[in-house]
Amino acid sequence: MQIEIRRIQAQETYHLRHEVMWPDRPLDFIKLDNDEDGIHFGLFKNNDIVSVVSLFVNGHSAQFRKLATKTSEQSKGYGRRLLQYLINYVEGEGKIHHLWCNARVDKAGFYKHFGMKQTDRTFQKLGQDYCIMEKYFHDILNGT
Repeated sequence: MQIEIRRIQAQETYHLRHEVMWPDRPLDFIKLDNDEDGIHFGLFKNNDIVSVVSLFVNGHSAQFRKLATKTSEQSKGYGRRLLQYLINYVEGEGKIHHLWCNARVDKAGFYKHFGMKQTDRTFQKLGQDYCIMEKYFHDILNGT
């Protein structure tokens, strides 16, 4: 079995986002207005895309969005591998001090495995409860 993670185009994320996150909505529902500004990654298993995530950088902060793993491939570690790859990418860039995401509340434990902390900021979208999770890489005040 060959596993590869690589940068992809926004359009390559759409099918998986739609299938996993909002299959009952039109395809356009999973597209983001700023998708073309994002950095998109895909995890491929034997050349078949099984997991995707998108990163949006704004100064020293970045948000990752739309982490999705093919339903038949969930709970096999692919989402973990992809998110760890993204975190390593962010750390390697050295310019981003703050990484965050909007997490479904029932998935918050998954993000905690990566050192992300759940904030007290929450919201709902179409009956789903979300919380904001974040991770700091550098102490901005001390310049490290």
